[in-house]
Amino acid sequence: MSSTPQVINQNQARELLAQVDVPQILRKMFRDLATGQAVQPAQQLVEFPQGAGDFINYLGVLAEDGVYGIKTSPYIVRDQGPLVTAWTLLMSTQTGQPLLLCDAGELTTARTAATTAVAVDALAPLTANRLAIIGSGKVAQAHLHYVKGLRDWQSINLYAPNLSDDPDTAGLLKNIEPRLNILDSREAAVEDADVIMLCTSSPGPVIDPSHLRKPALITSISTNAPRAHEVPPQSLNDMQVFCDYRLTTPGSAGEMLIAAERHGWDKSTIVGDLPDLISEKVQRPDYDRHVFFRSIGLGLEDIALANAIYRLQP
Repeated sequence: MSSTPQVINQNQARELLAQVDVPQILRKMFRDLATGQAVQPAQQLVEFPQGAGDFINYLGVLAEDGVYGIKTSPYIVRDQGPLVTAWTLLMSTQTGQPLLLCDAGELTTARTAATTAVAVDALAPLTANRLAIIGSGKVAQAHLHYVKGLRDWQSINLYAPNLSDDPDTAGLLKNIEPRLNILDSREAAVEDADVIMLCTSSPGPVIDPSHLRKPALITSISTNAPRAHEVPPQSLNDMQVFCDYRLTTPGSAGEMLIAAERHGWDKSTIVGDLPDLISEKVQRPDYDRHVFFRSIGLGLEDIALANAIYRLQP
């Protein structure tokens, strides 16, 4: 048996991901977490000496599939600006051999957006028909792709700064969903929205839920800036809070860390996570107040997609 893993570059990963049902793969993964068939440790941050950067390892085991893996993402300090890459290594739990080494850029974009889609499907009212998106980059585009068919959307609004000066990106978004309305103000985009997806790289709040006119589902992915958050941390006290995985998310999500330290928020008030929702341990919330879903991204998500790509190979 060869111990040399197959190497998949970014373009190959993009082509292969188009052949798999990414949200369904993630639903199974979260179901495996709920039943004890998967293991998701906390992220591991390792700093380079002399302030030269760091790397984060995202680990996970999928027992039923017979694989474990590591996504490793370095942040390398350089004079011309920091360099960030990410690679996922898939290993066999039967043979102990490496199976696949995959550029994780496309995996990360797909799993981030598809995880939000799984959450929207589980959390949004069945009657939700007004969708708002803040952000326009690749992750926002992937969010639009995975969520556009989840409800009978009567309006889909999007706002991103300077998008009016970027016709190419606007065209890409319109190609994903021709019904999309690109608006020139954040306030107009979120007005009366049932679901608001925050898909930005902002290190600080981009909306204040207290300014919204009615309860909504607000999803947030944030960025890798230290303690980044897309809603004011104190707003967690006034919302029903859900997350991707309650055992790891509160230790990494910026607004949760700040809310716990400065605003008396307690992680024990998290209503549920995706394993709870997928296994129906926790029911769809009522909307007497805002519902907030926070995703930090799990190593298992990357590993599940890497495994799906590996299974496509002849």
